[in-house]
Amino acid sequence: MLRIGVLGAGHLGKIHLKCIQLAQETYELAGFFDPDAKTAAAVSEQFGIKAFPDVASLLDAVDVIDIVTPTTTHYALAKQALEAGRHVFIEKPLTHTLEEARELLALTGAKGVKVQVGHVERFNPALLALDEADLNPMFIEAHRLAVFNPRGTDVSVILDLMIHDLDIVLSLVNSDVIHVSANGVAVVSDTPDIANARIEFANGCVANLTASRISLKQMRKVRLFQKDAYISLDMLEKQAQVIRLFEPGGATPPETGQLMELNTPQGEKLIHLDMPAIEPVNAIRMELETLAHSISQNVRPKVSIEDGYRALELAQRITDAIASNLSRLESVDSSNSK
Repeated sequence: MLRIGVLGAGHLGKIHLKCIQLAQETYELAGFFDPDAKTAAAVSEQFGIKAFPDVASLLDAVDVIDIVTPTTTHYALAKQALEAGRHVFIEKPLTHTLEEARELLALTGAKGVKVQVGHVERFNPALLALDEADLNPMFIEAHRLAVFNPRGTDVSVILDLMIHDLDIVLSLVNSDVIHVSANGVAVVSDTPDIANARIEFANGCVANLTASRISLKQMRKVRLFQKDAYISLDMLEKQAQVIRLFEPGGATPPETGQLMELNTPQGEKLIHLDMPAIEPVNAIRMELETLAHSISQNVRPKVSIEDGYRALELAQRITDAIASNLSRLESVDSSNSK
């Protein structure tokens, strides 16, 4: 059994601690470290686990380290863990900068350990329900809206929220990104709080993503359009709909779901509506358990450090596109005011 420790005992850190305690057949929870002594004492009492005095002593006691701390601390903590030869689970985004991520990527390869990045939406039941589906999207639309919460504003909405959908899109589209255009506005923080990005891939697929952390409502929806099919995912309500078009006399539609006739200029078609069965899961527990599986079987983690790097790289391209666009607008305003 793998011994695991947690770095960070804030809101999300406590959720991780609880999930690890539930995964008793997979992990032995050695304890945690949090730099706030008051928080550490309270969490130690609440969970009945050891609060370690520093990062080094916790690393000495574990095989796996779970990093659930502010993004700006990810690099230093992960580097310390990797240099100690520990397997690492690190919350998204991987790091604050691409330079930091590249160094961790190289160090992971040199040490031969497993690193999984916490893109938890990969384990959303709505997405998992499509594991057996034939997906080849040519247009993707995603909306991720949240009400304002000061927690997470140490990074832009791109790294805070949109990066979930960037990871999903990159996992679905097996093609290189060839162009990115984006717009964003900082409303209540120093970095963009609402952003929209259009991502074009070499295979012709286009993704249009919107993220906001200043919305009056919560929304997490992804829509996939491909030849003869439309797939709608509600990541918040954990629901999926698959609508497919069939030719009469052609492939036989599944027996489950609803079948309707549709008259088109090309003749009669059959529309099949299916709502795949959704199996409830504890997504955080599941992602932690898949890391343990990758360690024991010596296979690539489901959300590898390479995946985390690709999502971060695309997030940086979007950030740069927003900055470039804002700079252009400021230049135009300056010229018009003269």
